[in-house]
Amino acid sequence: MTAYEPVIGLEIHVQLATRTKMFCACELTFGEPPNTRTCPVCLGLPGTLPVVNQEAVRLGLMIGLAFGGELADRSVFHRKNYFYPDLPKGYQISQFDEPLVSGGQLGDVRLERVHLEEDAAKLVHAGASGRIGGSTSSVVDYNRGGTPLAEIVTRPDIHSAEAAATWLRLLRETLRQLGVSDVNMEEGSLRCDANVSIRPVGETELGTKTELKNMNSFRFIEQGVNAEIARQTRILESGGTVEQETLHFDPRTGAITSLRSKEGSHDYRYFPEPDLPPLRVPSELVDQARAAIPELPLDRAERFRGEHGLHEESARLLAFRRELGDYYEAVVSAAGADGDRQQIANWVGNDLVRRLEADEDAESDPARSKVAPAALAALVQLVGSKAITRKAGEQVLDALVAEGGEPQAIVEREGLAAIGGGDELRPIVEAALNANPDVVEKLKSGNMKPIGAIVGHVMRETKGRADGGEVTKLAREILGL
Repeated sequence: MTAYEPVIGLEIHVQLATRTKMFCACELTFGEPPNTRTCPVCLGLPGTLPVVNQEAVRLGLMIGLAFGGELADRSVFHRKNYFYPDLPKGYQISQFDEPLVSGGQLGDVRLERVHLEEDAAKLVHAGASGRIGGSTSSVVDYNRGGTPLAEIVTRPDIHSAEAAATWLRLLRETLRQLGVSDVNMEEGSLRCDANVSIRPVGETELGTKTELKNMNSFRFIEQGVNAEIARQTRILESGGTVEQETLHFDPRTGAITSLRSKEGSHDYRYFPEPDLPPLRVPSELVDQARAAIPELPLDRAERFRGEHGLHEESARLLAFRRELGDYYEAVVSAAGADGDRQQIANWVGNDLVRRLEADEDAESDPARSKVAPAALAALVQLVGSKAITRKAGEQVLDALVAEGGEPQAIVEREGLAAIGGGDELRPIVEAALNANPDVVEKLKSGNMKPIGAIVGHVMRETKGRADGGEVTKLAREILGL
């Protein structure tokens, strides 16, 4: 049986964070009553003229610069002609063969282009399904029509549904930290089409591609692409031919249905928009866009690994959630040169985040929580110096999350200081050994696995104030092991 390799390219539509629409002055808001954010320009009434939104251009430039793309000296808007009820003009103003940005790369995925365009309106389908199939009627809300979009088109560099979803998560967080969009998938600020084909493993020629339209969650994207890969595989294995078409994936049933045959660029009869001159971006706007680009997630993760010596997983977690990375660096600054940066990362990315996210009333951004960076730095130092045990440190953190304060004061108030050296701990370990003779016999026979029972006994007696390593050391010493 032939083994097939998936080949996936993505087309991502990103709603840009502008105040007004792409070619008119209508304000952009979400959740307004239908057809209350429209004007003659975005409704395509006769005699109206579009005007390019400069802020949308600046945000598009930021995307191109962040991904290392080539900015066009001359960019042209085109009319993309097709009929659909959500397109009042009968065409969409987009960019075709002279986009704002060409090339670029994010991670291991190359970009084909980034271009600007306006969004279509929103169709609302009446009926139980909420979808066009089986609906009793459809109405159009033109509020969204004319919304500025940046379309990001990748090269076919992705070879699994899982890799596609992982890369899209990276893209979303990068765009979020750039500040070019809120990338809220629930509100349609980030939508993805996937071009999927398969080919026999080892071949370089691309197979016939199909397009999955408008998937709006990472889980649905992964499920939809996997379903389409399986569908194409079944067709080829049965001797059939994959047809080039546009498809819809229903996440509720897992079914893939055909929407229409896949168009080529010639079907849209592109021609330059006669009401807009070619776009020549002034150098001042490029400079503004470049100056506004912050440190991006991949770069920050690399810096955390190089400068701070963090493990890969810790570096990515902190870099890909900007609020965590900012808080982590504030704790590192408070800890000074002697602070254990990996341990700080562990406390921030694991212990603190878990507590904040578990408490519905707590602020999920650690910078807005009651745990001051200096307090967490002090806590990590107390645990690292063995002034308190790890378990006691977790109790201190619980108190900090609930009420704030200083770790040392909480330790003294709650009596959480670690039990001192062997003189103080030795009789407690001896009592634990005497209480567990069966465990002692196993230890003496060379089986050290049951030592956990002794450590647990001592921890209960000391309320977590004993160091587990010290308990094990004393037990071996007492037993002559």
